[in-house]
Amino acid sequence: MSEQKIAQPLADISKMSVPTLPSTAPELPKQNGFWSSNPVFSYLNDVYTNISQHRQSLGLTNPGTVENLTKEVNRDVFLNQHFFQGLRADLNKSFSFDPAFQTSHAFSIGGDLPPYAFSALYARENMFAQGNIDNQFSVSGKVNYGWDEHNVSKVTLQIAHGQPTMCQLEQDYNANDFSINFKTLNPLYLSGAFTGVAIGSLLQSLTKKFAVGVEATFSRQNSSLPPDSAISYFARYNAGDWIATAQVQGQGALVGTFWRKVSENVQAGLETQIAAGMRPVSTPFGAQLEPVVEGITTLGAKYEYRTAVFRGQVDTTGKTSVFLEKKIMPMLSVMFAGEIDHFKQSSKVGAGLQVETAGNEQIFLMQNGMVDANGNPIPGAAM
Repeated sequence: MSEQKIAQPLADISKMSVPTLPSTAPELPKQNGFWSSNPVFSYLNDVYTNISQHRQSLGLTNPGTVENLTKEVNRDVFLNQHFFQGLRADLNKSFSFDPAFQTSHAFSIGGDLPPYAFSALYARENMFAQGNIDNQFSVSGKVNYGWDEHNVSKVTLQIAHGQPTMCQLEQDYNANDFSINFKTLNPLYLSGAFTGVAIGSLLQSLTKKFAVGVEATFSRQNSSLPPDSAISYFARYNAGDWIATAQVQGQGALVGTFWRKVSENVQAGLETQIAAGMRPVSTPFGAQLEPVVEGITTLGAKYEYRTAVFRGQVDTTGKTSVFLEKKIMPMLSVMFAGEIDHFKQSSKVGAGLQVETAGNEQIFLMQNGMVDANGNPIPGAAM
């Protein structure tokens, strides 16, 4: 609604300077609560307020979670989560995008994967659910639910053939400049004692690029046994086009990673692990333990082309691995994986196909980049 202009009077007595007399009414006493009247808590409250104002003035951002501390190296560049052996065929079918619903059939021969596995995925803006079952009726599932923009609850369940049942409960809290995570694995409270594994972690941004974190682990396999505990420390520096991380793990291991975006389509990653331990040795006085330090360094690279993605890595144990995914048709991709162990003189080879189908014509057009989520034609797309 447009504002109407009103003519101002020649003199507005409400804005004229008028001398004021001192008030004779007594001033009301301030309502001091316990937190402000107690000198100790008042001091702590002032310190907390000053720290909060200083953190806001720095313009810090959320550093991510401890779980994703090295995702640029271990998930994006390295092929550890992509490598397979034998023959493999995946058939994926999408039924909708909002909410997202997709099913997958996986077939495998001659590798470590089960001969057949079925999985289903359902995702909305604040919810993600995925379930898997194979030919041996091993079941696994994961559900993530976001209560708001800061809190996410996660439940993971696995019932595998020949393996113990696993249940993991997890809670994430992502603030403006820090992240807190609590998780517990197979928690039980029997005979007055906790059994299972409990992990708590904190990752805090100190500057716009630098963040530090700590993680505490508590585990007890049996109520009659003493518990084990460990503390790990983390650091992450994100310069934009390169990221460096360092970990001091509670088990006595040092891990360092370095990720670099070489160009628009090329990424490189480096990881070094150094672990100290004990190993038995034979002596004239019998078997004894001696300290030993072991280390491994892995170097990898990722090349992204218009219709293909290539990953390769080499480590100090003598292994050279490659993984190639090539899209030969809009709905068909071929995969190749290979590994050579020079020290053990062994090799592994894998080949596979991946087929993506649509549940209806609109999803087919969306998968090929012809229409958007609302069904509107995309300018420049071949129809």
